[in-house]
Amino acid sequence: MSAESGVPTFRGPDGLWRSFRPEDLANPEAFARDPATVWEWYRWRRRRMSSAQPNPGHVALVSIERRAPRFTVITQNVDGLHARAGTRSLIELHGNIWRDRCCAEPPHVVHHEPGEQEPAAVEPVPLCRCGARLRPDVVWFGEGLDPDHLEGAIEIASTADVLLVVGTSSVVYPAAALPAIARRAGATTIEINPDATPLSGEMDIVLRGRSGEVLPQLDALAVRCS
Repeated sequence: MSAESGVPTFRGPDGLWRSFRPEDLANPEAFARDPATVWEWYRWRRRRMSSAQPNPGHVALVSIERRAPRFTVITQNVDGLHARAGTRSLIELHGNIWRDRCCAEPPHVVHHEPGEQEPAAVEPVPLCRCGARLRPDVVWFGEGLDPDHLEGAIEIASTADVLLVVGTSSVVYPAAALPAIARRAGATTIEINPDATPLSGEMDIVLRGRSGEVLPQLDALAVRCS
């Protein structure tokens, strides 16, 4: 969904930064070896995301949530656009790029507003007030998801009546396992995507199109039928 708001996709044509692939930088080993370069990349990503705004797809989900008795957005995106659009029940499986997390225990989290300017003399590797390094509060390659977030997502999928799978490549697990969990529990699964994915053949309904076009149409249909 974020690509329609101008956010570069992780693996798309804008995925390369300098001579690095995202996989080269978004991992604990890279941060331990060269935290300054990792931070340089994340500051670049934040600048690229700072002007992005929620698109009609985000807005349509907020509209649906306001009328649905039970509705939760489970997202792999880290840009915070769902929350900015007004989504209230939200699980950010892969974290949020606008938060920093202390590397010490217990972790301390710092939140930044999109577009917020860092001090001109910002350190290449920011430090927490306790003196430990800060890192982006996102899930890196080789790391597990927050157990509470994952358990919450599985619980929602296993009790859902309908599961919308919107704009995802459906190749990143464990998130890609949620549709199968929902179907086994009796939910109707609907894929919204302009392209086929590995899970397209397992969906009950496939709607080909961009999320910013299809979701508003679904929302309008729901209004007419209510």
